[in-house]
Amino acid sequence: MFTKILIANRGEIACRVIATAKKMGIKTVAVYSDADKEARHVALADEAVNIGPAPSRESYLQAEKIIAACKQTGAQAVHPGYGFLSENEAFAKRCEDEGIAFIGPKAHSIAAMGDKIASKKLANEAKVNTIPGYNDAISGPEQAVEIAKGIGYPVMIKASAGGGGKGLRVAFNDKEAFEGFASCQNEARNSFGDDRIFIEKFVQEPRHIEIQVLGDSHGNVIYLNERECSIQRRHQKVIEEAPSPFISDATRKAMGEQAVQLAKAVKYQSAGTVEFVVGKDQDFYFLEMNTRLQVEHPVTECITGLDLVELMIRVAAGEKLPLTQADVKRDGWAIECRINAEDPFRNFLPSTGRLVRFAPPEQTMWQSDTGHLQGVRVDTGVQDGGEIPMFYDSMIAKLIVHGKDRNDAIAKMREALNGFVIRGVSSNIPFQAALLAHPKFVSGDFNTGFIAENYGKGFFAEDVPHDDAAFLTALAAFVRRKSRERAAGMSGQLPGYAVDAGKDYVVVTLDAAGNNSYTAVHVDDFEGETGSAQVRVGASSYVIRSKSRLNDIAITGTVNGKAFTAQVERGTPKNPLALRVQHNGTRIDALVMSPRMAELHKLMPHKAPPDMSRYVLSPMPGLLVDVAVVPGQKVQAGERVAVIEAMKMENVLFAAADCVVGKVLAAKGESLSVDQAIVEFV
Repeated sequence: MFTKILIANRGEIACRVIATAKKMGIKTVAVYSDADKEARHVALADEAVNIGPAPSRESYLQAEKIIAACKQTGAQAVHPGYGFLSENEAFAKRCEDEGIAFIGPKAHSIAAMGDKIASKKLANEAKVNTIPGYNDAISGPEQAVEIAKGIGYPVMIKASAGGGGKGLRVAFNDKEAFEGFASCQNEARNSFGDDRIFIEKFVQEPRHIEIQVLGDSHGNVIYLNERECSIQRRHQKVIEEAPSPFISDATRKAMGEQAVQLAKAVKYQSAGTVEFVVGKDQDFYFLEMNTRLQVEHPVTECITGLDLVELMIRVAAGEKLPLTQADVKRDGWAIECRINAEDPFRNFLPSTGRLVRFAPPEQTMWQSDTGHLQGVRVDTGVQDGGEIPMFYDSMIAKLIVHGKDRNDAIAKMREALNGFVIRGVSSNIPFQAALLAHPKFVSGDFNTGFIAENYGKGFFAEDVPHDDAAFLTALAAFVRRKSRERAAGMSGQLPGYAVDAGKDYVVVTLDAAGNNSYTAVHVDDFEGETGSAQVRVGASSYVIRSKSRLNDIAITGTVNGKAFTAQVERGTPKNPLALRVQHNGTRIDALVMSPRMAELHKLMPHKAPPDMSRYVLSPMPGLLVDVAVVPGQKVQAGERVAVIEAMKMENVLFAAADCVVGKVLAAKGESLSVDQAIVEFV
């Protein structure tokens, strides 16, 4: 067994590998860029080596620097994680040539599966179901149209070297096929340096289901059940679960056996994933094979009780798999939510910056009766006070829950999301809460088009309706009453001026448009219990018990005997006296005041926000890479004004109307904050 391994990655996956290595008694080496010198994975590792500037092409993608770091530290093996060099056959081969074990498949397996055209041919030879299509590189858009008509619309136009949604278009007619081919080719050339394009039939109402496989150097290959990955936004997975709520045992077995056939055909060693597209009648077709550890591997670990990273390390060290197909278990239900630094209310624009508060829910994995883990797990590469840099992907953490069945897992996930405190950057937690509460998700009736169909026009606060909105009002009043009780109990108060906690309040729910609502609330002690109160909101009554402290953001307790977790904090960007209350994805900003104060508050004039329509504002933090206009220039509606880069994505800003540029307020190369003015029109 290895005594020291190097992790050629960053973030949560680097921390994940370090955790298993420590459990196995193996020392670890982290590599880091200038942007990651204070990162969590650097602190967790036994040693750390700087490999260059912040951009990944100058650091994490530099194979030579990683090989040099191995030699410098005496690392005998490299775990590549996912992304970066994890599926780079040249890097895997170079490690082999240098006598460094690559904790992943052999270079020949990566090569065979890395090319989508070649892998599909190989799958056909291995008698794996494949989607009807044209599997050779297409010469031009005219040929693409002819092929598409022959296959029958709709078709999927894909880059051979594509991934992560890049180089992919769906065409429903000749015009879309012609234009889609050109777009895919340009995108593939710019992103991957490989502009080969192929076309295949687009499966309607498709589900994205993948099979986890595991092979060793002794010819053994097994499959570890499936993962349901159909909840995707722009081809990026958002929620994954295991098992799938859709497929039958017979389909699961057939898919697993075909995945093993494919893995054996390329002499696969290590953990890998065979992805299938599954139609509404459970007809399934090979999509691609990912020759690495998947982001969503924890859900498989939960239901099987296996540590995939440990098994990868043992296989790379030459050991046989410690289990056979008959030993693979399927215990309970696991769900993973990807917690990303993005603002769902601003069309999911990236959000970078410092994590002013980062407090994930308490990890509560415990052994079930069958010996497997159940509860809550958090995989993350950040920490309180850490930085979300603009140079890498947007993932903050992976939140994983394991329950006895699907309904139990959904309930656990909703509570875990309620207790996940992230401040300083925006996160997609409200969106995740909305997805988990959607009736079609709860029933398991969804496919890969679910998000596009239900949130095609964007995501808005009203997309997360609370099943009992009055509870949020009651909770605001409860917290305010407890604060007043503490103030009333302080000694040294002047006679006649002592604080009176009171029982009658008015909760003013703040509306950005100035249309505030006023709700009368009565708060009374409940049977003399400390930390308890009975709150009446209209016809509803809530007995709330909580031992949480007043300065805790995440509040736990019971309401009418049922456990809850919510978030309450003092102060909002617009009002330092307001309380911000969040529960099940719904948020309210509220002022809790006496009835007399509420009467006076109604008389206060509303100050209209300044008119910013003459400005082009930065919708997110990022780097201003281009300003396409100059003062005095006439600009038409829809014309390009500026380009902002953040988290490997370029976002183009356009003029909303015909106008003339007055001033350019930000310079190319400048780091922008949210809502910073870039251009002013006259």
